[in-house]
Amino acid sequence: MTDSTGQQQDEQAENTTYMRRIRSFVLREGRLTKGQQHALDTYWTDYGLTYQSQPLQLTEVFGRDNAKVLEIGFGMGKSLVQMAKEAPEKDFIGIEVHRPGVGACLSEAVAQQVNNLKVFEHDAVEVLEHSIADNSLDTVQLFFPDPWHKKRHHKRRIVQNDFVQLLRRKLKPGGVFHMATDWENYAQHMLEVMLAAEGFTNLSADNTYVERPEHRPLTKFEQRGQRLGHGVWDLMFKKES
Repeated sequence: MTDSTGQQQDEQAENTTYMRRIRSFVLREGRLTKGQQHALDTYWTDYGLTYQSQPLQLTEVFGRDNAKVLEIGFGMGKSLVQMAKEAPEKDFIGIEVHRPGVGACLSEAVAQQVNNLKVFEHDAVEVLEHSIADNSLDTVQLFFPDPWHKKRHHKRRIVQNDFVQLLRRKLKPGGVFHMATDWENYAQHMLEVMLAAEGFTNLSADNTYVERPEHRPLTKFEQRGQRLGHGVWDLMFKKES
């Protein structure tokens, strides 16, 4: 092992430890509805993926070699299911730590007869580190993550350089990292982190934000915010070859 190789491994281990130590979420274990529990009991074998320490073979998981889209923190899953339904030529992977949201997502997927979707109930960083192969994703989506708006909590924001470089490893060359937030301060933070990040190109014509693409559903939350004059900021960055 060369000194440079050893140093790189030490730095990667240090970054991994940092990301594990500072969580970007608080696990609020809400009560499951009967419908959510039924969906988990009945449909997990069809839609669920179990975290493992070795990369999954996604072509085997989906039975085909199509474009792979991964969403981090899908909430109740309605938008994710809608995107999967409207893009049957793509395969979607969702990651969510909150069990009621996972149950709601499974229930919606069954109701919409979606079969190009799989979900993890696990920490996204650990899934990305271990269960997703390098250079395997066409798109990573991060929509409305917790803004941790108090300054002393900014270190908990998931969009940090270490996390961005983890995504860079997992994206294919030319793959896209798509973010959206309704907190202007967090949008500015995202932009600063991404502009400073190695290996990404901003898809915005003026090197700032992009218009909401048609494939990202407009949520009821956004519609309400727009009526109240609140803004939403989308950012899209492409992994350089």
